[in-house]
Amino acid sequence: MNDKGFNVVAYNRTTSKVGHFLANEAKGNIHPPPDSLSFIYTHHRVGTNVQGAHSIEELISKLKRPRKIILLVKAGPAVDDFIGQLTPHLEKGDIVIDGGNSHYPDTTWPAIKEIFQKTSAQVQGDPCADWMGESGAGHYVKMVHNGLYSSVHIVRWSAYLIAFLRYRVWRHATHC
Repeated sequence: MNDKGFNVVAYNRTTSKVGHFLANEAKGNIHPPPDSLSFIYTHHRVGTNVQGAHSIEELISKLKRPRKIILLVKAGPAVDDFIGQLTPHLEKGDIVIDGGNSHYPDTTWPAIKEIFQKTSAQVQGDPCADWMGESGAGHYVKMVHNGLYSSVHIVRWSAYLIAFLRYRVWRHATHC
C-alpha cells in the first residue's frame, strides 16, 4: 500500500514490534532465515513513508479521513476485542476491514475495492483483484490461492533441498 501512495500507519499492541517493523520490514530490510535461498528475498526499498503508532489514539490521529483500517488479527475474539477498542475513536464514514479469516458474510466489497485494486498486482494496467460474486465467493478464491501458495512453497523447499544435496555431494566428491 505504501508503494502505491496510500498513507500507511503500523500499529501493534506489543509496541516494541512497531519499532522493529519500521526499522526492518517497512524499509525492505528482510533477512532470510539462514536455511533459505537468498534469491527469494530480492525486493528492497530504499525509503518508506510507513509511520508507526504506539497507541490506538496515535494510530487514529495519523490516518486520513475517512479512515480505512485493515486489521491483520487472528480470527475470533481478538478481532472483536480490537474493534471494540477502535470504535470509540471512529467517526461516521470510517471503515474497518478484517483482513484475517473473517466469516464470509461479513465481507463488503465496495468499501475496500479502491485499496485492493490499486495495491494488487497489475496485468497491462488491469488489477488482479475484483468482485468474485456473492458472499463467500472471494473467500473461496482466497482458499484456492492459499493452496497454490502452499504448493509453490513445497516446490521452493524441494528445489532448495535438491540444490543443497547436490552441493554436499559435489563437495564430498571434490574433497575425497
